Amino acid sequence: MENILETALAKGLAAEGLSPEEALELTNLPPSSIYDLLAVAERVRRRHKGVEVNLCSIVNAKSGLCKEDCSFCAQSVKYSTGSPEYPMEDASALLNAAKEASAAGAREFSIVTSGTRIEKERDVAILSEAIRGMRDGLDVESCASLGILTTETLKKLKDSGLESYHHNLETGRSFFPKVCTTHDYENDVNVVKTAKALGFHVCSGGIFGLGEGWDVRIELLSTLRELDVDSIPINFLNPRPGTPLEGANNLTPIECLTIIALARLMLPAKDIIVCGGRHVNLRDLQPLIFAAGANGMMIGNYLTTPGRDPRDDLRMLADLGLRPKGYK
Repeated sequence: MENILETALAKGLAAEGLSPEEALELTNLPPSSIYDLLAVAERVRRRHKGVEVNLCSIVNAKSGLCKEDCSFCAQSVKYSTGSPEYPMEDASALLNAAKEASAAGAREFSIVTSGTRIEKERDVAILSEAIRGMRDGLDVESCASLGILTTETLKKLKDSGLESYHHNLETGRSFFPKVCTTHDYENDVNVVKTAKALGFHVCSGGIFGLGEGWDVRIELLSTLRELDVDSIPINFLNPRPGTPLEGANNLTPIECLTIIALARLMLPAKDIIVCGGRHVNLRDLQPLIFAAGANGMMIGNYLTTPGRDPRDDLRMLADLGLRPKGYK
């Protein structure tokens, strides 16, 4: 046990990161070793990220009616979930949501839409207007998660002032066909590559607890490292009624903390952001996400489920001696 933890610490502090083989060895540690693992991950986080925490927030700008069949998603037309369905919100509604997020302490605000991609010129125009409004009037980093966009559309949004682009790979390449069959994994990888090439801050991660093993989790993190993404959002499955995974119960709080630690120790200098499902899966262990290596979290509501009151999260940070990171 001591050898792999010593290796993890040395490589983490040096910003080198564990190899996939070393990371898999780390997952073989007994559950009783979790606090030894957290001690290592926390030292690595502090070396590269200090005591500042990135807070982000999202708005569900276009909900439901998605033609994809992702097994975890309540917004797919393939499943009967009762999830809200509505077209693109107008620019003023998106800007108001950004203002509320900023007032709650978020330094990044992301506009999220359902579906494979945004295609209509009207929708792109609305997004561009909202992004310009954020750029000109708010101290928040603008982000968007709009699916598999063309290079042309991504350029239009960048010209409007969009700073970050978010596109999750969801899981490891080998496991992806068990999660989604309506598009190919390489489509997602290519979006990340295009966004990087255009100069966006790129946010890409996945959702854990889909039935995947540790090898798949490490496979995903390895791919994200190869793509050199800037931020890794970590989501934990909160099973939605009506989806194929509605009865899933695949994660314990200790496993969630180990996943966060793996991300920090494989990608030591990157931003690790804990997002959906944290309060459901981590329960009373939520404050330990920072000891596990996270340096960010999503505040407020998620896409189709409620989150914690942002005031509770800000109080938690203060109690831990951490502070929210400001914009720029």
